[in-house]
Amino acid sequence: MSAAEFSPVLLSQLPELRSGHVWLAGAGPGDPGLLTVLALAALARADVVVHDALVDARVLELARPAARLVPAGKRGGGPSVAQTDITGQLIAFARQGLRVLRLKGGDPCVFGRAGEEALALAAHGIPFRIIPGITAGLGAMAAALIPATMRGVSQAILFATGASADDGADGSLDWAAVARLDQPIVLYMAITRITAIQQRLLAGGMPADMPAAVVHAATMQEQSLLITTLVGLVEDLRASALAPPAIVVIGRIVSVRARLLELLPLLEKEAGTWPLPR
Repeated sequence: MSAAEFSPVLLSQLPELRSGHVWLAGAGPGDPGLLTVLALAALARADVVVHDALVDARVLELARPAARLVPAGKRGGGPSVAQTDITGQLIAFARQGLRVLRLKGGDPCVFGRAGEEALALAAHGIPFRIIPGITAGLGAMAAALIPATMRGVSQAILFATGASADDGADGSLDWAAVARLDQPIVLYMAITRITAIQQRLLAGGMPADMPAAVVHAATMQEQSLLITTLVGLVEDLRASALAPPAIVVIGRIVSVRARLLELLPLLEKEAGTWPLPR
């Protein structure tokens, strides 16, 4: 079923993706049920969908049958389409008068480079709209029964990319300052750099027994979860064989999950379509 067949009445009440325009939209963390209605409307109307590698195939199946699907995957450590080429495609398609959807996993502006693409489109006079999505970090935490914030446990939350752990990287985080915050840290693209991150946080004074979690394939049927501590994170992650895509959460908020499981022993039976991660 395409998005256009989903709810024609609802779609008719939403902004229209016009010829020569580009919508930069988030597809959410994975489960098609977490698409926004505006992203669904864009799928129903787009002539071309330029999509990232992490966009689930079931989401792409919602595109209208005549739409052209253009892969523009950017996967860390593997072959990737250059960002300049992706931006050039968006501009070229729009100048052909096509209705263009740039579809990204999660939220397009949270480590999704939508800001760069929006600047390029604006510089070339291409009309665009940014459609937010549920970012992978928040989606992964919710799917793992870890609240993002909670009174008495956290007052803030920090999203960071693991790439900032590289030695000498421009704009590298002050990991010692992060360690002193005592607030949840949600890490994207961190698996390959987890040893450096662990070392920097420990050196910055974060307690070795700080709870940590790794959520692989969040919100999907194949979702899996590792619960550990900061000091055990590297070794336990290696033993688990969990691989990207994954979100890493470090902070006292991770412990709330265990409290939920203790209070709600029947939750797994009632969890619905998402299996309760172990």
